[in-house]
Amino acid sequence: MSHPRAAWTERCRILAINLLTRSQRQQCVMVLLALAVSVEFLENIMFVFSASHIMGGVDADPRGFALAQSAYAIGSMLMIVKQQWLARRFGYRAYLTTALLIFSAGTLLAATSGGLTQLVLARLIQGIGGGALFTSCRILIVVLFTPANRPRATRSFILGIFTASALAPALAAELIDRGIWQDVFYGVLPFSVIAAIGAWLLLPDAGPRRSTERPLLIPLLWFGIAIAALQIAMTEARFDLFSHPVHLILIALTGCGLLLGFFRHQWRHSTPLLQLQALNNPVYRTGLALYFMYYLISYLSGYLFPIYAEKALDIPLTTVGWLNTAAGMVSVAGILAYLQFAKYLKSKKPLIIAGLLLMAAAAWQFSRMPPETTINWLFPSLAAKGLFGVLVIIPIAGMTFRGLSDESFAHGYQGKNLMRQVASSFASSLGAILLLNRQYSVHASLVDATGRQPAITLHWLHDLQAALMQHGIDALHANQIALNQLTAMLDRQALLIASEDLYRLITLLAIAGALIVFTQRRLA
Repeated sequence: MSHPRAAWTERCRILAINLLTRSQRQQCVMVLLALAVSVEFLENIMFVFSASHIMGGVDADPRGFALAQSAYAIGSMLMIVKQQWLARRFGYRAYLTTALLIFSAGTLLAATSGGLTQLVLARLIQGIGGGALFTSCRILIVVLFTPANRPRATRSFILGIFTASALAPALAAELIDRGIWQDVFYGVLPFSVIAAIGAWLLLPDAGPRRSTERPLLIPLLWFGIAIAALQIAMTEARFDLFSHPVHLILIALTGCGLLLGFFRHQWRHSTPLLQLQALNNPVYRTGLALYFMYYLISYLSGYLFPIYAEKALDIPLTTVGWLNTAAGMVSVAGILAYLQFAKYLKSKKPLIIAGLLLMAAAAWQFSRMPPETTINWLFPSLAAKGLFGVLVIIPIAGMTFRGLSDESFAHGYQGKNLMRQVASSFASSLGAILLLNRQYSVHASLVDATGRQPAITLHWLHDLQAALMQHGIDALHANQIALNQLTAMLDRQALLIASEDLYRLITLLAIAGALIVFTQRRLA
């Protein structure tokens, strides 16, 4: 027997829905699904864009950033693996509403974090909530809409993702510039709360309310420990590979062993969490590999550019944010053009290759920018980077799932989103660690070069000190300011060179990706 308050609440919900026509309800559901999935993209891109400011706020280094990213990925992957069971057990309305509220709670905890430990916990909670969003919203397009309406719902879904991704950098930059780093998280909260309310009002309980399947907690625990071990191994590899190789290898082998055990269990189980047998499709496997390549390049570049532009090129934060957003709007325009004209293109393979070569050209151009670069020189490369997302990810998405039946589609999207979390977490963590290590190495070389030419260095310091003293600054303070300026100049130059080296790595990755796609016979 239902609780009187719950019954009254349900009547109010049904009354609110009945105020809309069927067509209006469908349109609202399309907007809701686009909003719900956009919340995760908005928060993740804002977090990566603001990484240096957030890590400074909690007094953490790039290793701490990698740990926070890993925590989100672990929480998200645990939820992705459990997504189908939870949706069948509780229904999509209760499941997605709860997931969005958990995500909101994690976001609020992140906003109030006083240190790295609390931030890592907050990111884990965010991942548990956010992991439900992408897979569930995409599956609901198939569940809730007829084949005639699915293209319109999919179009809304894609535009929501790309629009949120485009607006995220400018929003993050404005929030930090006008407030504090915590505002990056507070800025996401209204959207997640609105999406939670919309999910409770508009979504039906698609699927049975009760499931007789066992929750398979032991395999899920295997999977969680395996993913945690592999994430730790990836995070620590750059630091401990030579100092503690045995320790690192044992962690990685433990993770691989547990993961293989989990996959073996799922392959043989009658009602698995992941339907691996249904995904034994060569085109699907090729698509997953291309997804990994795309997310690796995209998130590596997404982490690097804000630091490169703001700290190495000395461009104001808000300008960097709006530059990123302008590039994102190029992506949105590209999406609209693609959706309009893609049907006339028989083969999408040339588009993927063109997108990867555009990314290679953009990264190469970034690697050659002088310190005095203006935004006019940056925008062409940013526009090419914006087209990279359109020309690569949309054709890959169309190719990957075309061989899957409607029954296998949900499981296919589970696997794809697991791959996305692994690639995005690995790319951001790798970028943070590689950039820091390369910066330290370059800085040591610059200091050594400065020390080998003391006459030139002392002459520069003397001239700057004399200029400062002419403005009324006493000799002691003028000398300290001159030394600080020399240190800042060396730091900035080291960061610029390190960033350019990382862009050369991105160039090589993009060219390698283009060559791999060129040799693939399964792509059409």
